[in-house]
Amino acid sequence: MVINKKPIILTIAGSDPSGGAGIQADLKVIALLTGYGTSVITALTAQNTKGVQGVLPVPPSFVKKQLQSVLSDFDVDAVKTGMLVHSEVISLVTKLIKKYKVKKLVVDPVMVSGSGHSLLEEEAVQILKDELFPIAGLIAPNLSEASVLAGLPVRTLADMKRAARVIKEKTEGNVLIKGGHLSGAAVDLFFDGASFLKFTGPRIRIRNTHGTGCTFSAAIATFWGQGLTLSNAIGKAKEFITKAIAGAQPVGHGSWPTDPHASLEN
Repeated sequence: MVINKKPIILTIAGSDPSGGAGIQADLKVIALLTGYGTSVITALTAQNTKGVQGVLPVPPSFVKKQLQSVLSDFDVDAVKTGMLVHSEVISLVTKLIKKYKVKKLVVDPVMVSGSGHSLLEEEAVQILKDELFPIAGLIAPNLSEASVLAGLPVRTLADMKRAARVIKEKTEGNVLIKGGHLSGAAVDLFFDGASFLKFTGPRIRIRNTHGTGCTFSAAIATFWGQGLTLSNAIGKAKEFITKAIAGAQPVGHGSWPTDPHASLEN
């Protein structure tokens, strides 16, 4: 009997009890895309579709134990990071990714929740750029995150190109600036250091946006871990997240969460 091995994807992020973002959303996506999901929880949050009511960071020593448990036992095909909370966690994640020679790392530099709650200490931003970015295969900020990381306002496609060049200076990998908050079509801009590539989708004017970034980055990591080229993984993930936004179910009384199942149902 021949068993086809599923790609093993590790998500390092915070927990969302409402199931719309963070670890819970990531594991849904990984499973739906036929990956084997593993996880390391960096923080417990109290949140729902209305916003984040509280954050309880997991002690860095225990984050380390989780990482060692997974990476010492599994041959991980791809890793995505989300909410990392503070500098010490960023540093230990960097060291262990290097130690276990993980080749495919997607960094979603989560800084602020959609409702405006801070999810990364201000002093940790520089550590993120200095330590984790250099080993990333893809750095995928949204417009507000790109503004902070590049130190310039990012409001237009031209701004996105400038920010991508600045962020690229910190990594041997690639940059994807997510343009979900631009006016007009939803354009994400990929930069490999030599050329730009645009991934465009329709603008869906509904409030189904809770967990969008988590869902998108988890899909990229899973497709990449399956063996697709990074640009093809992003293209397939773009189609996936567009359907997830359009097909979200009306749960909760705030910003409805994206529905990863919508891609399969359609």
